[in-house]
Amino acid sequence: MARYVIGDIHGCGKALRSLLVALSLSSDDEVIFVGDYVDRGPNSRDVIDQLIQLSQTCKVIPLRGNHEVMLQGVVMSGLSDETWLRSGGKATVTSYGGSATKIPSSHLDFFCNLKRYHETDSEIFVHAMYNPLQDIADQDDELTYWAHLPSPLPMPHVSGKRVYLGHTPQASGEILCNAHLVGVDTYCFGGGYLTAVDLETHEVTQTDRHGHVRRVPIEHLMHAVASCFRWLRKK
Repeated sequence: MARYVIGDIHGCGKALRSLLVALSLSSDDEVIFVGDYVDRGPNSRDVIDQLIQLSQTCKVIPLRGNHEVMLQGVVMSGLSDETWLRSGGKATVTSYGGSATKIPSSHLDFFCNLKRYHETDSEIFVHAMYNPLQDIADQDDELTYWAHLPSPLPMPHVSGKRVYLGHTPQASGEILCNAHLVGVDTYCFGGGYLTAVDLETHEVTQTDRHGHVRRVPIEHLMHAVASCFRWLRKK
């Protein structure tokens, strides 16, 4: 069984589709998403369709991001849409045919069932931030959904568990990787990448918003060598 954590998608449906193909997931695999599936990118509706479909083929653990909080506040609680639309929600509305009232019930159910956090024996997954001295279940929504990573970074969590989070975009396109903290929002909608981290091997797989798989030069070389060996075996 493989386990992955995937960063903020923000409506980048092509990136998500290519990433899932690259991971070649099986029914035993587990994928944890850290939230922010909608807004800013071109096809939030497609992203949610993909996630619902994926949940039928492997284990999916989707967290809630601040952009889902805004969407739910507008669509389900009747709050003003001004802040949401200004924060990328206009792209989401467009993807649903020009009106939030056209969001299918299956998608609304998906948003309602998102988790605030996910915790294992050795890991904590949360969208935005954490209080190093507080149980993740007890911290407030400001930290869980809205706060960005400070500088310097927060101390290790009191539990000793490694924390994986999104929300704070890494403009370099590289994950933020520390012994106690991993940031997996690599700015896909803004010209970076959508990132999946293998939680067992720590291998990183990335795609851009156009759906192209990222290959660094050494990966190009290894890919060429592997292809050569496959060709020789056929001889």
